Amino acid sequence: AISLRIRISASLGRLPVDSQYSVDLVTMKAGLAALLLLALVGAASATVYLQEEFKDESWEKRWKKSDWKVADGTAGDFTLTAGKWYGDAEADKGIKTGPDSRFFALYTEMDKVFDNKDKDLVLQFSVKHEQSLDCGGGYIKVVPASADKMESFGGDTPYSIMFGPDICGMATRKIHVIFTYKGTNYLIKKDVPCKTDDLTHVYTLVVKPDNTYQVLVDLEEVAAGSLEDDWDMLAPKTIKDPEAKKPSDWDERAKIPDVSDVKPDGWDDIPATLPDPDATKPEDWDDEEDGEWEPPVIPNPEYKGEWVQKMVDNPDYKGIWVAPDIPNPAFKPDPLLYHFPDSKYVGFELWQVKSGSIFDNIIVTDSFAEAEKLAQATWAKSKDAEKAMAEKVKEVDEEARRAEMAASAGGEDDEYEDFEEDYDEEDDEDEKEEL
Repeated sequence: AISLRIRISASLGRLPVDSQYSVDLVTMKAGLAALLLLALVGAASATVYLQEEFKDESWEKRWKKSDWKVADGTAGDFTLTAGKWYGDAEADKGIKTGPDSRFFALYTEMDKVFDNKDKDLVLQFSVKHEQSLDCGGGYIKVVPASADKMESFGGDTPYSIMFGPDICGMATRKIHVIFTYKGTNYLIKKDVPCKTDDLTHVYTLVVKPDNTYQVLVDLEEVAAGSLEDDWDMLAPKTIKDPEAKKPSDWDERAKIPDVSDVKPDGWDDIPATLPDPDATKPEDWDDEEDGEWEPPVIPNPEYKGEWVQKMVDNPDYKGIWVAPDIPNPAFKPDPLLYHFPDSKYVGFELWQVKSGSIFDNIIVTDSFAEAEKLAQATWAKSKDAEKAMAEKVKEVDEEARRAEMAASAGGEDDEYEDFEEDYDEEDDEDEKEEL
């Protein structure tokens, strides 16, 4: 143990000059020291497999544009820009999609293949939908080394993870978290909402070796849970017993007729309509030509409709019968659900109706601390200034729009005045000719 002793002198103003106190401030046990040492070793051993901040034009040497959709003219491009609003014009540069109604496919290779066996897998990036995205993707993909023909990376290229926001109208506004397991892509069963404004947001996915996960937006958790529970990668743990039969005396009727409620005598003798007593035969009515006259009918005020017996609660009601659950013999737990042994590429494969999304600050690592550090040094540092600039830009744009509308309205008034003058001159000429 470590003991710290402090001499407290009379300079404090409350103790005798020669007073000396021995104070045991901290006792640090060996176990705590060991835990601290392990934490430090863990931080030191963190590996970053990819970190891309798009600081300058050199990004084009690291990222490759796919030839997917190029031949049919529907392939878009990425350009380096900080956009219309930002916190720092240089530090906030990212790659922007364009033009509208295009497919976008771009990829890069990690520094080395990432096998996340017994490690966290952390995938993080930022995106700013400056164009107020109305329909299109904003997600990223992790692609295994086994994928071939990366030069044609596109919608059919196998991937390990697809993660990020997807927006289309009001119906689709969610974060995709899709894992590939045994050759099949599985979507998360939860509805995880994404940000829909036009500012930069950071999306983080953490997959842990205990088969759990976290999704964070702007470093705040928005979803977490078990890979077994939130995806259908495995067969269900339980199934309905196929051998179970509903008991013969099981009553599923919530209501039954009230046997004490009897239909009144003569109920069915009351007609729904009656001849109109105020109707009279028209004077020009000819029975031989028009047939026998009959008065029109009117609703019968005494008619009460079809009689329906009252219903009462069924004392024997047991609810809707459901077969009991039993263990599913097909269920086999997989402790390696989280495992992606050969992650090698990261890429964007998108379709956007309205382009203009800016992607930035991508990191793939086995340490959330590393991802958080990048987010704090980039997004967190710029977000307030970016928001202030966005508000100012929009204010200036709105003023310009109003001025243009006013000028347009004024031009229409001038045209109308010119038309009136021309019309008046023509009238004067006509009057002169008549004279």
